Amino acid sequence: MEPAFKPLDGVRVVEMSHMILGPSCGMFLSFLGAEVIKVEPPEGDKTRDLTGMGRGFFPTFNRGKKSVTLDLKSDAGRAALDKLLKTADVFVENFRDVSLAKMGFAPEMLREKYPRLVVASCKGFLHGPYKERTALDEVVQMMTGMAYMTGPTGRPLRIGSSANDIMAGLFGALSVLAALFERDKDGKGRAVRVGLFENCLLLVAQHMVQFDIEGREAPPMPERDFSWPVYDIFQTSGGRQIFVGAVTEGQWGILCRILKLQELLDHPDLQSRMAQIDAREWTVPIFAEAIAKRDFDELAAAFEETGIPFSPIARPAEMYDDPHVNRPGGLITTTMADGTTFRAPGLPVEIDGQSFTCHGEYLADIGADSTEVLTELGLSEAEIAAARGTSKGEAA
Repeated sequence: MEPAFKPLDGVRVVEMSHMILGPSCGMFLSFLGAEVIKVEPPEGDKTRDLTGMGRGFFPTFNRGKKSVTLDLKSDAGRAALDKLLKTADVFVENFRDVSLAKMGFAPEMLREKYPRLVVASCKGFLHGPYKERTALDEVVQMMTGMAYMTGPTGRPLRIGSSANDIMAGLFGALSVLAALFERDKDGKGRAVRVGLFENCLLLVAQHMVQFDIEGREAPPMPERDFSWPVYDIFQTSGGRQIFVGAVTEGQWGILCRILKLQELLDHPDLQSRMAQIDAREWTVPIFAEAIAKRDFDELAAAFEETGIPFSPIARPAEMYDDPHVNRPGGLITTTMADGTTFRAPGLPVEIDGQSFTCHGEYLADIGADSTEVLTELGLSEAEIAAARGTSKGEAA
């Protein structure tokens, strides 16, 4: 069933980006109902050909977009992009500033031509000393202290997701929405710039602020000072791992009763939350010993019933078997050009109780929509072939 909430229905987005940051920005806008036209080089976005851990990049973040191929090294290709941008509300790009300027598509150039156009530039850094520096998710995690906080001392470790790219793309989409909202008032477009580095900086802000207030640096997360009596990974009787948290005095009591640890409940030195935190060194091994004697499913049922925070230690692939992930609207099935399908989450949002499941059901082949889109712009068959860098009459 098509959701009724499509706030960007009628908005045209032209996206010229690769990897994750720019494409995720375009995907978020697409899921909100925008028409997103992805401009690719004649051979297609190189991200399409990634293997290994990069295999999921293109299909995940380019769902629901149209694909148009243009040879931007040619005058005909640049002229076609210019015509396309004339019809657009938003332009999403992640080119180097100098490369975009050489092609004649720098934000200031475009805003002069098209005053209502919102240009969303997805970059490594905002304006400043590092503006022209090359950035990757891994680079900014190392620069900001994210990797330091994730791994143990001496072993900085990137987090196990492209979270910076995805979150920066979300900030891009959020800023585009704000710019479109403002344009409705004054008729003017805006030049939006999103920084991957600054995004990661925000993610470590809590640790920066702790230091600014206390003058004391937070240790890496594996060695952190705990603010809760129980907040640990344990092993159950069958060898399965489980995370268990007891962050309030009430949860401490419930957990002790479930595990039949009356001696901890009665202990005179454990009658306050701070006392329980200070005693972690000798109480956590007691919890570990009790949990090791219990079955995972039995504990999970007891924790679920009583509101104790818990979780199995799951792998991403196991999410396909999770009952909550498989609720209606939890996963979107996308059909690729060769007819094969894959399942991926949509937006983590419900509107009036309904999930976003539109605009993600297909993944366009390279240039699949070129003829349709470029014909609508008034280009002839020969002009389309020239713009795409193909022979006249070649399949779209």
